[in-house]
Amino acid sequence: MIEALKSDEIVNKLGGRFKLTALIQRRLRELIIDGARPLVEREGRTDLELVIEEILQDKIAPDWVETGYDPPK
Repeated sequence: MIEALKSDEIVNKLGGRFKLTALIQRRLRELIIDGARPLVEREGRTDLELVIEEILQDKIAPDWVETGYDPPK
C-alpha cells in the first residue's frame, strides 16, 4: 500500500476521501488513456504512485469551480 494514503494528510488536503478518489481517478485516466505526461519523475513508480506524488507536491488539484464544491480550508 502507498504510505501517503495511510495518512489523513492527503485526505484533509483535498477535503475528503471522495474528492481525493475522484481526483486520482481523473488523473489516472489522463495518464493511461489520454497519454498525458507525468508532472514528476517516474523513478520506477507505478501510475498510482505518480498521481499521489503529484498531489503531494501540489502539481495537480481539483478544479473547484468546475466541481461546484467549496475548496477545503
